[in-house]
Amino acid sequence: MSARVVIIRSNPIAPDPRVEKEARALASAGYAVRIVGWDRSASLPREDFSEGVQIQRLPIQSQFARGILNLPALLRWQLGLMRWLFRRRRDYDTIHACDFDTVLPALICKLLWGKTVVYDIFDFYADHLRATPGWLKALIRRLDLWALRRADAVILADDSRLDQIAGANPRMVEAIYNTPQDVLGQISPAARPPTSQLHLAYIGLLQVERGLMEMLEVLKHHREWTLDLAGFGGDETRIISTAEKMPNVTWHGKVSYERAMQLSAAADVLFATYDPAIPNHRYASPNKLFEAMMLAKPIIVCEHTNMDRIVADADCGVVLPYGDISALENALGRLASDTAFRRRLGQNARHAYESDYSWAKMESRLIELYARLSAYPK
Repeated sequence: MSARVVIIRSNPIAPDPRVEKEARALASAGYAVRIVGWDRSASLPREDFSEGVQIQRLPIQSQFARGILNLPALLRWQLGLMRWLFRRRRDYDTIHACDFDTVLPALICKLLWGKTVVYDIFDFYADHLRATPGWLKALIRRLDLWALRRADAVILADDSRLDQIAGANPRMVEAIYNTPQDVLGQISPAARPPTSQLHLAYIGLLQVERGLMEMLEVLKHHREWTLDLAGFGGDETRIISTAEKMPNVTWHGKVSYERAMQLSAAADVLFATYDPAIPNHRYASPNKLFEAMMLAKPIIVCEHTNMDRIVADADCGVVLPYGDISALENALGRLASDTAFRRRLGQNARHAYESDYSWAKMESRLIELYARLSAYPK
């Protein structure tokens, strides 16, 4: 297999830490890599660079989190991506397709021109959709399982997701956790409220199913605890309208990955309190969990989200029932008052990162997968 790779992703890579890490890892191993993303705002630069890796953005206007109403824009994205892949078909040999909304054009290229396809599943797409009819989710699930069987290799974000794709039987599969590069000691923590007795941070997707309204409800009654909040998402308006009325919550908007790390480094505790009623959350191992490990921070997670297993095994945080405001308040109270407990959890988190979850280990898995692909008959 030749060493020319195009990574395709349905967001503008502004930023996308996992995509950019994978691109840099492949580039450092000698692959010629470029990234193609979807700029739904149609306002970002058409071309950019991430540590020497070229990023090209297709400006196709759309919005996030509108369910079936986004279907016309999604079809325009598929056509625009297919057009890009067709015009540059002599410039790449391997397509690294991120999630279901990029894999079908990639598989068409495999059929027409013999391209190698690596299917990287960040979230199982049918289980990620919110405002989408059941019949359409079922169709997408069937197409996704078909795509898993046709790809040359599949990457999962967690070993537990093998259950989620049961029956697909991919030809080659590897689990690459969504862990950050080790920047502990290189980050200058952001400023934090000087009188805060417990400082929290959440930077990520703004959805009510991530326990954000429950956290804000607790903080309404504890002005001595503070929160840095940043990100974007489908429930942004509702969440921000509540947060902006609270003097102990600071809203930062959408921030760069570097700024996100600075805000997280300033916190005493991070949280990823996902609703296990959502299928993808039951297999969740998000970057927030591993960022907490890398930064030596305790984390609060919910039962039955897969994160609970990882946190319990490493003894690096607190596990509680989703939506239980009393349990959340009690957990925060102990973390605020017991600094030795907080310190021990943080030390355990860092040990788990170094021993099991570092990006150096994940990078090796990625490079080894590509090496196996080069020797595998198509």
